[in-house]
Amino acid sequence: MPELPEITILARQMKDELVGKIIADVTVLQPKVLNVPEASFREALTGARLVDVSHHGKWIIVKTTQGWLLLSLGMGGEILLFADDQFPEKRQLVLTFSDGTHIVVHFWWFGYAHYAEHLDGHAMTAKLGPNALDLTLDEFRALLRGRRGGIKSFLLDQSRIAGIGNVYVQDPLFLSKVHPLRKISTLTDDEIEALWRALRQTLQGSVELGGSSWEMDLYGEKGRWGEEHLVIAYQEGKPCPACGTAVEKIKTGSTSTFICPQCQALRP
Repeated sequence: MPELPEITILARQMKDELVGKIIADVTVLQPKVLNVPEASFREALTGARLVDVSHHGKWIIVKTTQGWLLLSLGMGGEILLFADDQFPEKRQLVLTFSDGTHIVVHFWWFGYAHYAEHLDGHAMTAKLGPNALDLTLDEFRALLRGRRGGIKSFLLDQSRIAGIGNVYVQDPLFLSKVHPLRKISTLTDDEIEALWRALRQTLQGSVELGGSSWEMDLYGEKGRWGEEHLVIAYQEGKPCPACGTAVEKIKTGSTSTFICPQCQALRP
């Protein structure tokens, strides 16, 4: 599943490649991914010039002269740039530009291609919290202040902090020596700062390497942030790099987490 680093890369590449282009045609092969009727979606975007591309959490935000195109890859997928019409067989949406290039979107399990006349009228992005990499330490502290739930659940709650998923949350918890089920109210100031720094280190490190090696960018190239960059995540049974204790896999709500039971002992 693409998370903040992969979406950041895609948004940057789309901005570099697409701003200024005009959408000449819109082909929808799976109307279920839309939030409006297919005819309305096509009419709204055909003839639009792309003005900007940004991202909010796991959503790519495309500003056009005729409203907003919002793309979410959900559980996985690709957004690919093509100079010809030799597209992959599996695709749900194709944007064809007046210069003959195309953007082809494929969702693996589920995803969204939404249109909004006004960005603040799009409910799914309006409820998102700030991007994880945009938060200062003081802002991060303020978000945690007064919270009583578990820290991992909070970090994965897109309405609180946008962009963090289960892949990128595990190593920061280990690096800051925080158990994923720790109650936020028990975290010390030093632990909060360590967690903020570890989140930034992990997320920014992946961005600098083009995202994860199991996701593709706009050009069909995989990122360079791979298994060798994982500190403890998905390392079940291997020795903890800090103390040598065997890494364990535990259930944390609807997700699993890899932890060192020694370094991340659960405190009351």
